[in-house]
Amino acid sequence: MGKGYAEGSGVEERLAALERGDDMHLQLDAGRTAVYGSTEDDPESHFIGWLGEVDPDQLFASGAAWGLRTVRRTPKSS
Repeated sequence: MGKGYAEGSGVEERLAALERGDDMHLQLDAGRTAVYGSTEDDPESHFIGWLGEVDPDQLFASGAAWGLRTVRRTPKSS
């Protein structure tokens, strides 16, 4: 009977990544999600804020912003 995935190539790849010093979780958390859209003051699409700090659904429902989209971005460091 064959080995299960947890005993096969998945574990081997994870161990190899650890030996190389790769942090697989760091790659997933490398950025934040930015909210872009248009507002009455600025009808061109522009940065509105970070997801979690602004709620795109609420902005759209209230009519405060439209054409909303979210984009994964890395914040600029000072």
